[in-house]
Amino acid sequence: EEAVFLRKKITLLRAFSLLIGSMVGSGIFISPKGVLKNSGSVGFSLVVWFACGVLSMFGALCYAELGTRITKSGGHYIYILETLGPLPSFLFLWAEFFAIRPANSAVVSLAFGRYILEPFFAPCPAPVPAVKLVSLLGYYMVLTLNSWSVTWSARLQTALSVIKLLALALIIVPGMMLLAQGHTENFQDAFDRQSLVLDKLPLAFYAGMFAYSGWFQTSFVREELVRPERNIPLAVIVSVITVIVGYMLTNISYYTVLGMQDVLASPAVAVSFVQRAFKSLISVVPVLVALSCFGTMNGGIFTFSRTLFVASREGQWPPLFSMIHIRKHTPLPAVMLMFPLVTAMVCIGDIYHLMNFFSFSRWLFIGLATLGLIVHRHRHPELHSPFKVPLFVPVSFTVICLFTVAMSFYSDPVNISIGCTIVLSGFPVYYLIIHRQMSNRCHYLTHKLQLLLEVIQQEIKTY
Repeated sequence: EEAVFLRKKITLLRAFSLLIGSMVGSGIFISPKGVLKNSGSVGFSLVVWFACGVLSMFGALCYAELGTRITKSGGHYIYILETLGPLPSFLFLWAEFFAIRPANSAVVSLAFGRYILEPFFAPCPAPVPAVKLVSLLGYYMVLTLNSWSVTWSARLQTALSVIKLLALALIIVPGMMLLAQGHTENFQDAFDRQSLVLDKLPLAFYAGMFAYSGWFQTSFVREELVRPERNIPLAVIVSVITVIVGYMLTNISYYTVLGMQDVLASPAVAVSFVQRAFKSLISVVPVLVALSCFGTMNGGIFTFSRTLFVASREGQWPPLFSMIHIRKHTPLPAVMLMFPLVTAMVCIGDIYHLMNFFSFSRWLFIGLATLGLIVHRHRHPELHSPFKVPLFVPVSFTVICLFTVAMSFYSDPVNISIGCTIVLSGFPVYYLIIHRQMSNRCHYLTHKLQLLLEVIQQEIKTY
C-alpha cells in the first residue's frame, strides 16, 4: 500500500554517530601493537598515529566533496564508477566482497570476542576456540538487527558511540594523571633510530589507518541522509578531529602506563592497561571495548549492504541484492550476503595477518576514488559543488595512498600478493559476465529467493 524504498532516516546526529561508531572500534584497542611493532619506537609510533589522523582528514574532506558532487549511495564503489568507469568499479566490488569487507569484519569480530572473554580468563589469554565462537555470535546478532530495522540499527549506533567515547575517557584520564605526576620513564629515548626499519613503515601506517577507518561511512548511505550537502562535511570534520585528539591521548596513556615491551607482548592492550593502572575497573573496560567493537560491526554491515544494493541497481551485481524487504524496508539480501565469508575468515584467520591482507586492496581503491575526484573536477568544471577542498588535498592523499600500497609489497609480500591476486581475478569475471550483461538463467532462482525473503525492487529513487 506504500512505496518501498530506503527512507531518509540519517540525521546529523546519526551521521556523526555512524562516523564515530565506525572509527572508534577495535582499532585503537588492537592497532597500537601493530603500529609500535612496525615503527620501532614509542616516538615514531606517535608520529605515525598523528600522520594517519591527518591523512584520514584529507581523505574525509575528499569524500565529503565527492558526496556533494555525486548524489548516489555506495561509497568507494559509486565514486569510482562515476569518475573512472565500470571496470575499476567492478574490480573494487570484487575485492571488497571477497577480501576487504569480510577480512575487516573478521578482525573486528575477533577483537570483540577477545575483549569480552578476557576478564573471565585473566591473567591467562582466552582460548582461541572460545574467542572465535563468541566473535561469530556477536557478528550474527548485528546481522540480525540490520535485517530487522534501519531505525534500530541507527539508534544502537548512537548509543554505542557514547559508550566508545566513555571507554576512551577511562583510558585517557588515569594515563594523563600519571603523566602529570611525572611518570615519563617510558618516553626516554622515544625516537630510537636504530630500531626504525623503513620498509616496515607501510605496515605501521596500515595498522594506524585501520584504527581511523570509518571516516568514509556517510558516503555509503548518502541517499538516506537528511540534508546531505550540509551534514556530510559537518559530520566528517567534527568526527575526525574528535577521533584524532582521542587517539593521540589514548596512545600517550598506553605508553605512560605500559612500557614498549608490555605493549608488544599484550594480546589485548586495553586490558593490560587497566590491569596496571585501574584495577577497580578490570571487568568494566574490556566490556566497554567489546561494545565499541560491536558498534563498528554494526556500522560496517549497515554501510556495506548499501554498496551491494547500489552495485546491483547499477547492473554489476545480481538483481536480488537491490531488493528491499516489503515490510521492514531493509536491504535484506545485501545484508545477509556476507554471512558465509565472514564466518570462514573468523574460523581460520588471525587478526594481524587479516589486517595486512585487506589493507592493500582497501587503500588501493580509496586512492583511486580520490584520483577520481581530480578527474571529475577536470571533466566537469561547470559543476557547482556546495563543498570544495583545495586541489593539493586530493593530490597529496592519492599519492600517499598509492605510494604506501606500492611499498607494502616489500613489507609483507605474501599477504599483499594474495590481495593483489584477488583483485586481478576480477578481470575475467568482468569480461565474461558483467561486460556481456548478466545471464538470464539466474532469473528463475532470483524470483524464488525474492518470494522466500519477501523482498521487492525499490520503487522510488531518492537521488
